[in-house]
Amino acid sequence: MFSSLRVRNYRLFFLGQVVSNIGTWMQRIAQDWLVLSLTGSATAVGVTTALQFLPMLLFGLYGGVLVDRLSKRRALLFTQSAMGMTGLALAVLTLTGHVQVWHVYLAAFAAGLATVVDNPARQSFVSEMVGPDQLQNAVSLNSANFQSARLIGPAVAGVMITGVGTGWAFLANGLSFVAPLVGLLMMRARELHVVERAPRGKGQLREGLQYVAGRPELIWTIVLVGFVSTFGFNFPVYLSAFADDVFHAGAGSYSLFNTVMAVGSLAGALLAARRGTARMRVLVVGAVAFGTLEIVAALAPSLWLFALLMAPIGMFGMTVNVTANTSVQMGTDPAMRGRVMALYMMVFMGGSPIGAPIAGWITDAYGVRAGLAVGGAIAALAAVTIGLVLARVGNLRLSVGWHRGHPHVRFVPREAQEQLTAAA
Repeated sequence: MFSSLRVRNYRLFFLGQVVSNIGTWMQRIAQDWLVLSLTGSATAVGVTTALQFLPMLLFGLYGGVLVDRLSKRRALLFTQSAMGMTGLALAVLTLTGHVQVWHVYLAAFAAGLATVVDNPARQSFVSEMVGPDQLQNAVSLNSANFQSARLIGPAVAGVMITGVGTGWAFLANGLSFVAPLVGLLMMRARELHVVERAPRGKGQLREGLQYVAGRPELIWTIVLVGFVSTFGFNFPVYLSAFADDVFHAGAGSYSLFNTVMAVGSLAGALLAARRGTARMRVLVVGAVAFGTLEIVAALAPSLWLFALLMAPIGMFGMTVNVTANTSVQMGTDPAMRGRVMALYMMVFMGGSPIGAPIAGWITDAYGVRAGLAVGGAIAALAAVTIGLVLARVGNLRLSVGWHRGHPHVRFVPREAQEQLTAAA
């Protein structure tokens, strides 16, 4: 489960990310709660989320082209420094009492600009640290890292917000970026796996898009991730509104929802690390379960039942994330990985500028229960549809039968299905 941590460079990277991820989650909770406190509007929370991910939607592909040309390590030194500065700027504004909602909007957009390069660089740098044999394990542990921080960050943020205010959470996030910067500086460059950089040239963006378009296993995986992330992952909107409007609780309950979801997400990431392979059927089934559970959670009558449902939602959401991420990375040529992962992250993160305002509008107009149910239904329907498309592309048919006294449902090649029918 933890085999990739034997690699020194990856171990330094992993430890640095633990610290900065805790700070990032603290800032996310503080940012959402500050906007809700300043405006009283779920739509405003959705706008903040949208602004944070809008740069990825607009410029993500260009970020991928840059990443394929640049040293990933140097690019990360720049982007991690820039993201730390946005946290420190918000801390100063909040602690001095001058913060306004447009300041939060601007900081969210600035952090989003840094992620245009940071995300594809971070994703593709993993393979340079560990090599292809440990890639699946390292990607899964990255997700486990993020979700472990999600257990700690919201809990600490809830205590800090109620105890000393949101400004200190922003300050902690800004300072947390010292850890990954030190880790990057301590790495041994000679131990990195050499990947040939793409030379400067025209048509590299188009080349990346054509590469993905010619591979159904890549394009349909990215499409599915786009639907799930755009309509199903708008938790800053949903969870803050459930805590405030439905259950009439405070920031502590909002942090509780995020923490319980992180427990499930951590379990999903560790299971993916043990699984060792990224199968399309796991991706499709995970997405269907994720959307269905969101519909069930939308109908939950009590705070505690809603909180408990966050665990399996987090687990299946992380299953979708890790399986899709790993299958895309392992199915991509190293020279194209920056551009392909930029497209993947553009779809994964860039859907929020579309989905978050829609979720906020539905929440304000029809209630948060309707917003969560609609998001879950779209995610589940997209998973079923794309699963059928992939089965058709792969020349597969659905086989239903019995195995050791239990129903057995799976996809098999059409030839195998014909043989089974003939034998029957």
